[in-house]
Order: sequence, then structure tokens, then C-alpha cells
Amino acid sequence: MTDTAIRADTTRPSADALVWAPGAAERHPRRTAKRRRMRDLSLGIGVPVALILLWQIASDRGWIDQRLYPSPTTVLENARDLHERGRLWSNTWITMKRILIGYGIGTVTGVAVGLAMGMFRVLRAALEPLLNALYTVPKLALLPVFLTIFGLGEGPVNALMSVTVFFFVWISTMSAVLAVPNGYREAAQSLRVNRRQLFWHVLLPASMPQIFVGLRIAAGVSVLMVVGVEFVIAGEGLGYLIEQGRALLLLGQSFTGIVIVALIGMIFTVIVEAVGRLASPWADTGKKSAQP
Repeated sequence: MTDTAIRADTTRPSADALVWAPGAAERHPRRTAKRRRMRDLSLGIGVPVALILLWQIASDRGWIDQRLYPSPTTVLENARDLHERGRLWSNTWITMKRILIGYGIGTVTGVAVGLAMGMFRVLRAALEPLLNALYTVPKLALLPVFLTIFGLGEGPVNALMSVTVFFFVWISTMSAVLAVPNGYREAAQSLRVNRRQLFWHVLLPASMPQIFVGLRIAAGVSVLMVVGVEFVIAGEGLGYLIEQGRALLLLGQSFTGIVIVALIGMIFTVIVEAVGRLASPWADTGKKSAQP
């Protein structure tokens, strides 16, 4: 009788039991995801617009000196003037072309070397100390070397851009391959796969998300580097426009170049991120699982 009563009592829910009630995200996942996307988009657009409006108001009310910090309307007027004189698009295209060439060469070589060094221990032991030493050298310090090798023109610029991108991509790619869990390798080896199959079906897919993290970083660095190079030697490009505006006290021209460079960097990074999502849809980028 006692045992029966005890069993009956254990079927009752405890007073301390926790009851999980599904929230709005669980009941309406699509609606919640759409609302979050709209919120993120609104914040992404709203914050820069608010800062630009604050900049304009501060300029109009004299809180900042327009001679040193031109207002957004002044920047737009300078952009229109540069466009009418045919200098805006021509210099923008020159900078974009340098970015694309340097980024393309640096990405291909960086991914290839990083994958090879991540897979072959002997190659890693032979090259890693040398590459680590070269990585710490400021890339602009290599400019005289490239000038003696390639002479004047686009050669030194493209070489410097490629080397800069290469190191960022190489490090992220090699680290991504080395970070692949041993369980993945052991599972593949239990199926008696050869080295080629291990690379294509295990190492490369597992490394892709981290590789694209490096590619995103390299995209931003390539924009920074091209402006720095154009400050020094190039007679064309957005960096040249910025430096010329500073030298001639045409600060509206300098700010116009800065704004365009910022837009190029943002668009370039977004494109690389989108390509990464398409190339590795299995990767958890953290956005889908992030809490509101």
C-alpha cells in the first residue's frame, strides 16, 4: 500500500519543476527572423545617417570649423565638381583596379601556400620561420625593393598589394587547416580515403569558414594599403586625391576621397562575406544562432 502510494506520488509534477514556455521566436520563427533582419538593417543604415546629420548640424551651427572639417553638403559639392572635371570616376577606377589585381594575386597565392603548409609538415617546417620573419616587416618598407625590380608604373603597386594580402590570407588558411579536428581526419582515414579525397571532402570544407574570415580581413587591409601606396608614389587614384587635397588645402577634396574609400571598403567586405556564405553554407557564422 505504501509502495503504491509512493509511486503514485512520484507521477505528480514537483512544485520545483521548471516549465519551459515557448516564446515568440519558437512559435513564429519566420516572423521573428524577418523582424530581426529589419531591425539589423535599420540600425545599419540609421546609425551612419544619424552621424552624418549630426555632422551637418554641427557644421551649420558653427560647432566645428568648416575650413578644417567640411560639411557633408560641401563634400557632395566637391564630389560633383570632381565628377564634372572627369577626375572622380577615373581616380576611383584606378584605385579599384589596383585593389582587385593585388587582392586577386594575393588571395590565390596565399590560399595555395596556406593549404600546402597546413597539409605537409615538412613544408611548414621549412617555410614558416622565413614567412613569419617577412610578415613582421612593414610592407611599405619593401617599396624601394619593388621599385628596383619593377621600375616605375603599376608593377611596384601591384606587387606591394599582393604581398600584403598574401600574408593575411596565408596565415588564416594555414591556421584553418591545422585547426580541423582530429576526429574528422580519423573518421576519413577509417574509410580508407586517399590524400586527395581527404583534402577535397574533409580538410577544405572544414577550413572554408576560417579561410573566408582571413579573406574578409585581407579585403579591408588591401583598401588601407592601396591608399598608403598612392600617398607615396602614385600620381593617380583616391589616395593621390586625398594627399593632393591636403597639400593644397583643398580639404573638401580630401574628405570626398576619404568617403569614397570608406564606401569601397564597406562594399568590398560585404561582397567577400556574401561569397563566403555561398561557398560554405554549412558554416555557422554566428548570425543565425545569435541571441536578440
